[in-house]
Amino acid sequence: MRFASLGSGSRGNALLVEAGSTRVLIDAGFGPREMARRLARLNLAGDDVDAVVVTHEHSDHIGGAFACARRYGWSVLLTHGTLAASRGDVGHEQTAIIDSHEPRSVGDICLHPFPVPHDAREPVQFVLTDGARRLGVLTDAGHVTAHMVAMLDGCDGLVLECNHDAQMLAQGSYPPALKRRIGGLWGHLDNAAAAALLSAVNHSALRHVVAAHLSEENNSPALAQAALSAALGCARDWIGVATQDEGFAWRDL
Repeated sequence: MRFASLGSGSRGNALLVEAGSTRVLIDAGFGPREMARRLARLNLAGDDVDAVVVTHEHSDHIGGAFACARRYGWSVLLTHGTLAASRGDVGHEQTAIIDSHEPRSVGDICLHPFPVPHDAREPVQFVLTDGARRLGVLTDAGHVTAHMVAMLDGCDGLVLECNHDAQMLAQGSYPPALKRRIGGLWGHLDNAAAAALLSAVNHSALRHVVAAHLSEENNSPALAQAALSAALGCARDWIGVATQDEGFAWRDL
């Protein structure tokens, strides 16, 4: 199993996971043309993807999902709440509802969704497995729950939200209401919260840790890497960073 990011941040998100002959996107925040451009960096085309699994209805995660699905023939998997809250194509014939607590297989990949606290209708994140390796994906969560820790325990790879540095957010130019939303219990994880989560899980099997969904104004790759590397006791440059424009290249599990 391997994974790569097409881009991560407030202007669009898409994480590609491949196992066997199956390729699944977690979120599609880019339209068909931009999606094709970013997939081409991995030497793939739109019809090389089998499905997109949507975490929640915010536009940077679902904005291109239905348009790309229609263009490339993808299945769209999402919770009932996400579908109800989105303005997506509810008539897309390959739309499938997933339960936030029940595993769902797509080809050679088994998805294990889990609910997260975020200001969306029925948001979920995922652990993906091919039966041998486990990849945990967690972005867009306001705080860490015991269930989230249990789901991410013992993964071989983790993609973790490091949205902001608390001090940078507090001193930054965002309006007070937006600062409260981002830093609140239903907003986004800061570097310290992500590091605390990483410390709480069994990380003995980890081959990759990638900081994701970094704010371009209220964080920096260096701060995110410092927080996560301190939690693991590893070198800073061992921690990867998913950028908005480039994402990151294939990583093997």
